[in-house]
Amino acid sequence: MSVFMDLNLSYTADKSRMQSLIETAAHLGYSTIAINYTYELTIKKSKVPVPTPIKDLIDKLPIVQGRCRPIRVLNRLTVLMTEQCHFKKTGREFSAFDLLAVQPSTEKLFHVACFTLDVDIICISVTEKRPFIIKRSPVNGAVERGIMFELSYSAAIRDSTMRRYTIANAVALVDTCKGKNLILSSAAETPLELRGPYDISNLGLLFGLSDGDAKEAVSSTCRSVVLHGETRKTAGGIVYTMKRCSETPDQQEAPPADCEAPAAKRAKQLTE
Repeated sequence: MSVFMDLNLSYTADKSRMQSLIETAAHLGYSTIAINYTYELTIKKSKVPVPTPIKDLIDKLPIVQGRCRPIRVLNRLTVLMTEQCHFKKTGREFSAFDLLAVQPSTEKLFHVACFTLDVDIICISVTEKRPFIIKRSPVNGAVERGIMFELSYSAAIRDSTMRRYTIANAVALVDTCKGKNLILSSAAETPLELRGPYDISNLGLLFGLSDGDAKEAVSSTCRSVVLHGETRKTAGGIVYTMKRCSETPDQQEAPPADCEAPAAKRAKQLTE
């Protein structure tokens, strides 16, 4: 059974609304969600937001529909990039978040995010006409580094103009990345903007994804994002180990006789 995730639920200071968002996500079958804090770098000395403890958002985590365990809630920070100098690759203030995302506003910043920034997600704006052409070279660079691209759909629910932008930008990205390293999330601000994982898979077909890629965009690819975030916070890489098959007796080399013979026998051979 697939584990579905929505890695972008917009944070609000309204506790009742946050509680309703989390409960609705669990009811729709999402096993993991991420509360998204937005950090707009327009003021040089602006402070990075501090994530609110989960226990302050909701008293008791709801049980996921169809499963016997509570929903998992992560913290995420999305940095709206306007200038490269605003973003520090290894800022201590980012360590409090499980996931780190950036939303570049220019082609130059998009290139920098794909090749150099240590992030988990690169967001593609869907609320405006595409400000630059998404080229294959930086996209391939991000794919090789394990960075995922994100498309959100809640803006398409709010406004018909944004719906056109969402579909156009999504089709352009899917055509460039060939449907790989892509996640679909809601960016929902209210429970009414949330949709079930199978509905989102069908939306992925509209964006040009294959049936398999559309399902992975809300399941296994999201899991890869979470693992990438854990790796970024704890280590510089992953060690992959594989158990070797045991060798047959014919393939094993006979050890030297001196090494295998008992000590008393070796001493007797030396005296002879």
